Amino acid sequence: MSHPARLGVVASLLASAAFGQEPATPVTPRGLVSHDAAAFDGYTLFSPLRSTKTYLVDFDGKLVHEWETGVPTGALAELQSDGSILRTFRDDENPRFFGGGLGGKLQRFAWDGALTWEYTLSDDTRVMHHDFEVLPNGNVLAIAWENVTKEAATALGRDPKQTDERGWWPDCVVEIQPTLPKGGTIVWEWHAKDHLIQDADPAKPNYGDVTAHPELFDINGDHRNEPPLSKADREERERQEREMRGLGYTGGKDDDDAKPPKPKGDAPELDPDWMHTNAVHYHAKYDLLVLSSPRLDELWILDHSTTTAEAKSHAGGRWKHGGDVLWRWGNPQNYGAGKKSDQKLFGQHDARFLAGDKLALTVFNNGLERPDGKFSSVDELVLPFDPARGFTRNAAAAFGPSELAWTFKAEDPTTLFSFFISGAERLPNGDTLICSGAQGRFLEVAHDGRVVWEYLNPYGGEIEHSFGHASKRPSKVDPNAVFRCMRYASDHPGLRALKH
Repeated sequence: MSHPARLGVVASLLASAAFGQEPATPVTPRGLVSHDAAAFDGYTLFSPLRSTKTYLVDFDGKLVHEWETGVPTGALAELQSDGSILRTFRDDENPRFFGGGLGGKLQRFAWDGALTWEYTLSDDTRVMHHDFEVLPNGNVLAIAWENVTKEAATALGRDPKQTDERGWWPDCVVEIQPTLPKGGTIVWEWHAKDHLIQDADPAKPNYGDVTAHPELFDINGDHRNEPPLSKADREERERQEREMRGLGYTGGKDDDDAKPPKPKGDAPELDPDWMHTNAVHYHAKYDLLVLSSPRLDELWILDHSTTTAEAKSHAGGRWKHGGDVLWRWGNPQNYGAGKKSDQKLFGQHDARFLAGDKLALTVFNNGLERPDGKFSSVDELVLPFDPARGFTRNAAAAFGPSELAWTFKAEDPTTLFSFFISGAERLPNGDTLICSGAQGRFLEVAHDGRVVWEYLNPYGGEIEHSFGHASKRPSKVDPNAVFRCMRYASDHPGLRALKH
């Protein structure tokens, strides 16, 4: 399904959610639903989307602490080792950018609620959104939209009919070194716009065979009607078309320049948010980071060991490929290595690496437009990775794995479905904590699929949550909706205050 069509699906689902048609779960009093002695004993942190507060609840679902920030969340909150929380803050007054996951500010609040750090990246050219990751050295990775004008995007090979006056918003990743109590320095950055390919116009930059360069992003991949062709396939098609024209099957010479018929009905509204990257997570041992793009239904792994200059290029860094994509998974038709039926991810969120000897990760697979039904799953992948050589792949084939290492879906799959937000975290005992975000529903599931803890968020809804400053439309998001929840062990250093 095309990007504009997908937006229509999301709008429809949002409208359904507003009138109580989603999710298909039983009516249950909010708060703790159930818990089993086998569950991982700890504390769960979350920030409802329509709230200015962040909450911490214990194993029994009892509220043990809250932070009043006075401002609406952008998406995520995480507990730090000193008892503070790091949280995104939504800047509704940004002059250019708007949309789901809008952030713009990072704020750190001490256990007692005092604001101890604030950083802003929100102006006419870039704005942070969705997720962040605190690195071992204390720096913070953040995702940001950046504006590329329509003229500049067209010059890079993007179809001008797919960009309007708002421009085109590819994503970048920045590493921020905090300066207390306010501000910081960007010490590393990576930009998707430096790693493009297009096969539409030989006269423009980045022209080439999309299928031969899976390490690059197809600048027109979000609106193709068909997967890209290899150079050989393209040449064969062009030869056949020349023959057909020569035989008179395709009309006269003037028909080559004829304008296409005007589409019936209103054309879908363009959305400049090309990737809508909603997650970033870091692997310290191999200095890798993973990104999640629900718009393109893919996960990407990048080399963080590069310098900023190397991250703009195709060489350098520990894995020798600069800022190019090292591994990608979820939708191989994006680089011509599969068909629609080979798609594995459907609007996914929260890709995160797992601890252990194998390079593996989990992802919340939302299931938006899933062909076998409307349900969400949590999927685990073991990646084709050699610690000496990096990622492995058979030439011209899709990146592996071809099979999941583990997956969870509800016994009745339709009872677990979140069309947006959401996440999953592998816990130290091997269980998986799941946030079905649209409903504010948290589940802990054992490896055999048993639900050993369940909680329905009872908080939130005290503020309207608009979808961007341009429209100021009241939110149709459930008052209890949560972007992601996090579980912390009872002996986590950030929870010392609970013991005094």
